[in-house]
Amino acid sequence: MKSTLILAIAFVASSFTLSTEKPVDVNNSKITWKGHKVTGTHDGHITLQKGALKFDDKNQLTGGSFIMDMPTLTVTDLEGEMKGNLEAHLKSDDFFSTEKHTTATFVITNVSGKDGKYKVTGDLTIKGITNPNTFDMVVSGNTAKADLKVDRTKYDIKFRSASFFDNLKDKAIYDNFDLNVNLKF
Repeated sequence: MKSTLILAIAFVASSFTLSTEKPVDVNNSKITWKGHKVTGTHDGHITLQKGALKFDDKNQLTGGSFIMDMPTLTVTDLEGEMKGNLEAHLKSDDFFSTEKHTTATFVITNVSGKDGKYKVTGDLTIKGITNPNTFDMVVSGNTAKADLKVDRTKYDIKFRSASFFDNLKDKAIYDNFDLNVNLKF
């Protein structure tokens, strides 16, 4: 009877997968963005406030979550007054409303793949609006890299979007912007 009980406990324990959460080193991680318009592009970065990736006992990615500090949004392709003006505009209600919405979040909801090459799906929340986003992520050693395309109009960011306004011509800003994520953990 005693050996049967021990065997049953061992079986139940072995059916659970152990999970390890690895905090992201926010000081050495980097999130860059690039916005596209008819006449060119602008780019910059956003500071990661907090994040973690989850791995199973075989070191396969299973989940994670991240918080971006939206008031840290900066422009890196301009200098001086033009840089300050664009940063202020991006932080305004025309774009990310960073006074009202100080963070943006991403929570992984599904992971497929193995051996460092994954298809990740998660919920991206910007301005309090949540939408799913799917992208490829590569994990190697203590680094995870991903490139996301984000449709800003799904987050009520419609300023100069040709999808919502006519006759913008060369003033149009494309709906999709890029987020390039390089995480260290």
